[in-house]
Amino acid sequence: MKIHLIHSQITLEYDNQLSLLSHLENNGIFHEYQCRSGYCGSCRVKIRKGKVSYKEPPLAFIQPNEILLCCCQVEEDLEIEM
Repeated sequence: MKIHLIHSQITLEYDNQLSLLSHLENNGIFHEYQCRSGYCGSCRVKIRKGKVSYKEPPLAFIQPNEILLCCCQVEEDLEIEM
């Protein structure tokens, strides 16, 4: 799958082996986070295209156009506002 970061115009390949947050960090892209488990919501970003799911519903409040980088499972190519 492809993850396109709109603001930085970067596109990365992604395979759901690591969290999306960890994958971004491994590629030199750092984003705010606190808990890494869906509790705090610090890693929320807006999604423009694509679909994610969650193994466990996150406790952090998110809008329909937001995802949590730390705990989402990517279902299809994404465009996110980063």
